[in-house]
Amino acid sequence: MSALRSARLLGSAVVVLLLVGCNPFSGARSMMDEYVERVGRVLDAKPEFSEIPAAKIIPRRRNRVLPMPDLELGMLDFLSLYGCELQYVVGEKNSVMGKVMQPLNRLRYEVRFIRAAGECLKTVDNEELQDVLQKAIVSKRESLPIAIWNATWGVEEVETLFTLAKGEYPVDVQDPLTDLARDARQLNKSVAVLLEQNLEVDLGFWGKVHQRWQAEYRAGQLINSARLVTARLGDATRLIRQRLDNRPLCLNGKSNNQSDIVQGMFFSIYIGKIQPYLADLRRARTDFIEPLSELAVMQSEVMPPGFQEWSRSTLALGGPESVWANLDNAVKTHTKAWQALLEQCGLRPGA
Repeated sequence: MSALRSARLLGSAVVVLLLVGCNPFSGARSMMDEYVERVGRVLDAKPEFSEIPAAKIIPRRRNRVLPMPDLELGMLDFLSLYGCELQYVVGEKNSVMGKVMQPLNRLRYEVRFIRAAGECLKTVDNEELQDVLQKAIVSKRESLPIAIWNATWGVEEVETLFTLAKGEYPVDVQDPLTDLARDARQLNKSVAVLLEQNLEVDLGFWGKVHQRWQAEYRAGQLINSARLVTARLGDATRLIRQRLDNRPLCLNGKSNNQSDIVQGMFFSIYIGKIQPYLADLRRARTDFIEPLSELAVMQSEVMPPGFQEWSRSTLALGGPESVWANLDNAVKTHTKAWQALLEQCGLRPGA
């Protein structure tokens, strides 16, 4: 290959990369800003960009983790003297490693303890030991929801999943949330069974769920996108309403050159670019955020107050603080504004 041809190919590649890099529709933030700019341009209005409200950060781990009640030391010492499996379970907890258990391992221990104590109860004749075992089982079952909470919302990995430092949810995302969504549904089923005090649950997959949370940050990106899109749709809606409140786009319902330009932008940009992204956000919310919301609701009885406040804005699908309800309202209001504007020209799009 000649040097001249190589230079030409290299130059063409650089041009392509520059064009891709300058594409305002390649990222959520630039796409939404460009959309507001174009709405203002075709309506002869000056766009104004509102400030995007800051999202609430997930509470720190020390404010999420609940204190786990322990049995009295005397009771543990008493139980450790007998030869059933419970003796070994208690021994593991009293070891050096047992005293610094991570939340998931602590949940596994609590489940093993209840099972082993129940089996031990069937084999002992000592009334004093029977009484201690029964009290221990009752105590452990009462505190089981706390262990479940700590092994879900109390783990460090969930902070990565909800970090706000990774920008917005990608446009034309190539890796949908299939694995995360499947994990969330499976986790919910497992938690629901445990909360019913059914201990016949396989906790083996929980560690893999936490590993995926540690490697992903899609939940935080979705929160960022919901706030971004809500703000920018609101900006575009105000531009449309300004035009509606002033001179009409069309007279007597007859289209004109400007209305043709407006309609072209509506279909090419709003329908062609913005709507697919809105559909991606709705799908991600349904597949992933909703199961996470259900996971929190199932554990509302032990949910810390600080987490409740964060959940109302981030996980809840309704309510005045919900980013998702605000997004739905912004989309609905924006759609109505477009319908009212294009209706002046006999071009009203469908709802």
